[in-house]
Amino acid sequence: MDFHFNDDQRAIQDMARAFAENEFAPHAALWDREHIFPVDALRKAAALGLGGIYINEAVGGSGLSRLDAAIIFEQLAGGCTSTAAYLSIHNMATWMIDHFGAEALRRKYCPKLTTMEYFASYCLTEPDAGSDAAALRTRAVRDGDHYILNGSKAFISGGGQADIYVVMVRTGADGPKGISTIVVENGTPGLSFGPPENKLGWHSQPTCMVNFTDCRVAVANLVGQEGDGFKIAMKGLDGGRLNIGACSLGAAQTCLDLAARYMTERSQFGKKLSQFQALQFRIADMATELEAARLLLYKAATKVDDGAADATPFAAMAKRLATDTGFKVVNEALQIHGGYGYLQDYPLERFLRDVRVHQILEGTNEIMRLIISRHILET
Repeated sequence: MDFHFNDDQRAIQDMARAFAENEFAPHAALWDREHIFPVDALRKAAALGLGGIYINEAVGGSGLSRLDAAIIFEQLAGGCTSTAAYLSIHNMATWMIDHFGAEALRRKYCPKLTTMEYFASYCLTEPDAGSDAAALRTRAVRDGDHYILNGSKAFISGGGQADIYVVMVRTGADGPKGISTIVVENGTPGLSFGPPENKLGWHSQPTCMVNFTDCRVAVANLVGQEGDGFKIAMKGLDGGRLNIGACSLGAAQTCLDLAARYMTERSQFGKKLSQFQALQFRIADMATELEAARLLLYKAATKVDDGAADATPFAAMAKRLATDTGFKVVNEALQIHGGYGYLQDYPLERFLRDVRVHQILEGTNEIMRLIISRHILET
């Protein structure tokens, strides 16, 4: 067991931190306030290899590990959690094409996705199929060399702006074995989008319904084989859960650092906040819980990299702990700031709004508990 980063990982961490400080953090408040999708900043990230972190180098990716990705997303989220989270989703969708797609499909899309000339969205959730994802109803019916898609997807990050939609559809009977994955390009006749959702946070990435009405998509855009879609979607989510957990850790670490600095500057009752034992204990607990969540996330990332048999439950454990702990630490940091923490002049309230959804997406934390408990009780 080695708890130290190697030289390459330290360099990756430093690069991601510097990029977040220079390219994300100075603009994050504006992106949040004006609901700006920062295309230029994302493409600058892609120029550093962050558009395809764990995508094969043969199609333009960086070929890094899931642990490397966790290190990167933790740093990026300290600059802008919402934008880092979109980059996580883009990487997840691109990886699904790269890992499961036919060679022609990989060559067609991955080079443009890794440079972020194209943006990607992941389309699983539906209005009536959230946690029960295997109950999805969007249907793809074979018609010669094409599929005809009908249905709707809900809460799609990048919706309307993305160029590529990795869509889980029903090609067979009810249940997970009747689901397939297909790539749909923006501009395809029959593809349309609902109005932008008005969200609590994640304002730097658009979210909307994605609708399919007699949408014709070439059979060549099928990812893997018919019936593999649910398995592909879940494999994608193992990595996505690590990434979003890392985003929670990065936001929480930034807020913890802000709270510690604030405690050394702010005085009440004739002494610095840092001299009050109750607040000393609070900051100690925040740091301890954050470090514990970080170590579990790194372990889960290593298991996903290794293809371990228990990678999925460990990814669920890490996502559950990191996102719950991340929100708790951010909330505690806001409390330490008192009324100032509630003002938009300070970044605490933005971090709070952005991390809250991490406990819901990529599988709710209640579903994470189901995955973990089933693994324990059925093995």
